[in-house]
Amino acid sequence: MNFLSLLLPAVACVAMATSAHASPQVSGRKLMVDAADVQHYLDGSFPRSQKALGGLLALTVSQPRLTLPAGNRLNLQFDLAMAAAGGAPTQVGNVQLSSSLRYDAATRGFHLEQPTVDAFRPAMAGAELDSSTRGLLNSWLADYARREPIYRIDPAIANVMGALQVKSVGIENGRIAVDFNQDLGRLVPQGLLGN
Repeated sequence: MNFLSLLLPAVACVAMATSAHASPQVSGRKLMVDAADVQHYLDGSFPRSQKALGGLLALTVSQPRLTLPAGNRLNLQFDLAMAAAGGAPTQVGNVQLSSSLRYDAATRGFHLEQPTVDAFRPAMAGAELDSSTRGLLNSWLADYARREPIYRIDPAIANVMGALQVKSVGIENGRIAVDFNQDLGRLVPQGLLGN
């Protein structure tokens, strides 16, 4: 046995372990996704940057931290940095927002819906979120909510969901919960479901 024949299975196991996450759980008409799975997806989707003023400013959003309190709005925090004219980013602070959710069949994912910035903690004492930075942040947030999901459903499950109508999306017991118009449990093959 050579070194390469031992290395390939080990690399495959490591790749599977680092990319694996739990499947959504399905119970009747309801599909649920744990906060840890959404956080894992977010960790792989950030940092994100957006340029403004023809590239003179760049906003970088990083370190997303999700909580799913009871109710219909999630909480999301992230760190915010700004760079001017191609310079190194400077930490601006930590932004806290809340948002309801929507399921988008086109992206097969959950998107922020009507996000609002609830709090800002500056990186330096006495600093504030000025109007131009707030405007850039709101522009990025609206674009992100429209185009990018905070979590994308496995394509095999999403294909089944495509024929169903979403009745509601909310948060239950620390999980995102989607109610459909039909029994999803009967439509999704058992091997795709979480326990």
